[in-house]
Amino acid sequence: MTAAHPTAQDLLRELAPQVLGALVRRHGAFDACEDAVQEALLAAALQWPAEGVPANPRGWLVTVASRKLVDQIRSESARRRREDAVALATPQAELLAPAADAAPATDRDDSLALLFLCCHPALSAASRIALTLRAVGGLSTAQIASAFLVPEATMAQRVSRAKQTVKASGATLAVPEGAEATERLAAVRHVLYLVFNEGYTSSGGDDLTAPELSAEATRLTRMLHRLLPDDTETAGLLALMLLTDARRPARTGPNGELVPLAEQDRGRWDRRLIAEGTALISRTLPRGRVGPYQLQAAVAAVHDEAAGAESTDWPQILVLYDLLGRFGPNPVVSLNRAVAVAMVDGPAAGLDLLEELANDPRLARHHRLYATRAHLLEQLGEHESAADAYREAARRTTSAPERRHLTARAHRLG
Repeated sequence: MTAAHPTAQDLLRELAPQVLGALVRRHGAFDACEDAVQEALLAAALQWPAEGVPANPRGWLVTVASRKLVDQIRSESARRRREDAVALATPQAELLAPAADAAPATDRDDSLALLFLCCHPALSAASRIALTLRAVGGLSTAQIASAFLVPEATMAQRVSRAKQTVKASGATLAVPEGAEATERLAAVRHVLYLVFNEGYTSSGGDDLTAPELSAEATRLTRMLHRLLPDDTETAGLLALMLLTDARRPARTGPNGELVPLAEQDRGRWDRRLIAEGTALISRTLPRGRVGPYQLQAAVAAVHDEAAGAESTDWPQILVLYDLLGRFGPNPVVSLNRAVAVAMVDGPAAGLDLLEELANDPRLARHHRLYATRAHLLEQLGEHESAADAYREAARRTTSAPERRHLTARAHRLG
């Protein structure tokens, strides 16, 4: 054993997909292998801080997970034939060797194949998120449940159903090809985007953000970018996350209250993340076909590069949202474009666009529509109507910090 490593938890998350890929490739049975890897990760989390990280941590986890898998199969008499098959496929020397000295059977990294498997089209968006965070992110069911503010039993059922769906689909650990690969990659990016957004602005609960989710989404997107360095949309997604998360330190006040973008202390923004994100999107945009994540990253870069809210290049942002609109109807993009129009042509022009968006069922009941309307009405000096809109937005949000912020705005206007 080496000395205890201060980032053992980070190492476990990095190794989780590699270990699961090694087991699935050797034994099949994704659901059983995933359970075994989770047990190995738990054992390491308990043992490594006290005894130190093994010299070969990946081999340690592969061996312990293999033992857990064999033990699991041997304990289920109804699955004796499967036990025999796995026992024959697993070298006895590996089962008997000291776990800390075990070497992995292969250095092959199946992380990309696992991402594709966890985003199988047979799964719902919620199941894809849960399975990705558990199988590829190495998070426990309890951690995922806590991050999404649901009971652990509920998340356990979601993960279990997802694994059974993957099993029933007959999907194998392989990167799809052609059109299927393109479609599945888009699903992978979307899952990571959703996880990041939930971490950046929690949809419910007492806290505005869930940093562990945003950090995990960024980590997995970095991994995806390393595996697919020529995919410009993955690069754009990573840049978007970096440029957006750079503002996190200034998004809340001393008591956890929400601070709007225009009122944030930009001196608290993370300049290292801004520099990294700006450099990445600057390298990516000229390389090929531009996609939605790249354009959203470009919008974030314009905001982050402005010295203050008053010096933001809103005409450039409006052009970028016009380009984003060409990729198909998107109510959130349309709402953000209305804000850009208001900043360029005046609040009345923005309000006219909001009236059109009120007919979109995907947005009509969303609190952000009412909050945006309230802000533009306030700019026009229509304080009574603005206060009503703020109160309506507060009633519709499920985020406690957002509700407090919107209610305070309404009270300020009387």
